[in-house]
Amino acid sequence: MDMELLKKEMLEKKTWAVIGATPNVEKFGYKIYKKLKSKGYEVYAVNPNYNEVDGDECYHDLASLPVKPECVDMVVPPAVSKGFLEEIEKAGIEYVWFQPGTFDEDTIDLAESKGLKIVYYDCVLVALG
Repeated sequence: MDMELLKKEMLEKKTWAVIGATPNVEKFGYKIYKKLKSKGYEVYAVNPNYNEVDGDECYHDLASLPVKPECVDMVVPPAVSKGFLEEIEKAGIEYVWFQPGTFDEDTIDLAESKGLKIVYYDCVLVALG
């Protein structure tokens, strides 16, 4: 599938989880989380290192989320992204957006082998303007 089309399809999904969301306002994990929220998305922060992000509860894994997100945005190093793919597949989540720097060839191969719909080389912040 064409990545531009896939991007459009993903941005139409309203429930997102940001893996690597952080209370550190300097980091992309924070900026992306805030941007999605400001654009009216239902967004869940996922990061085992924090209990809250921007006053919202931060979850330690996807399994503990109150709802199943339609789309997962990765804002973590490739090794961590790769580790979450198993959980994403188990949860039956179809869409994964890899921020720049969050994937390597192995990660993309693994995501594709699981049949996930993925976007990479693109930044959610840029896509949302």
